[in-house]
Amino acid sequence: MFAIVRTGGKQYRVAAGDKIAVEKLAGEAGETITLGDVLLAGEEGVVADASKVVVSAEIIAQAKSEKVIVFKKRRRHNYRRKNGHRQLLTLLRIVSVAAA
Repeated sequence: MFAIVRTGGKQYRVAAGDKIAVEKLAGEAGETITLGDVLLAGEEGVVADASKVVVSAEIIAQAKSEKVIVFKKRRRHNYRRKNGHRQLLTLLRIVSVAAA
């Protein structure tokens, strides 16, 4: 069974055993959480009722993504700004996608 879940403003297609990286969620490594916002669920081409599907995941680790460099420049004005950003991520392992 698979499900489409929304977390951190993004949507992910998940099934049992998948590993995904999402924006930071509260919790420590080893804890089990429930992803509540299930948009769609199904199995082999048959769509199920998403309101009755529960997606549970285990937190693998809290991490940071790759650094993104933000560089601004205005020609002929001697204007340069350099900034970097590393997004905080939570690595998840989907334990189960099941109808409640």
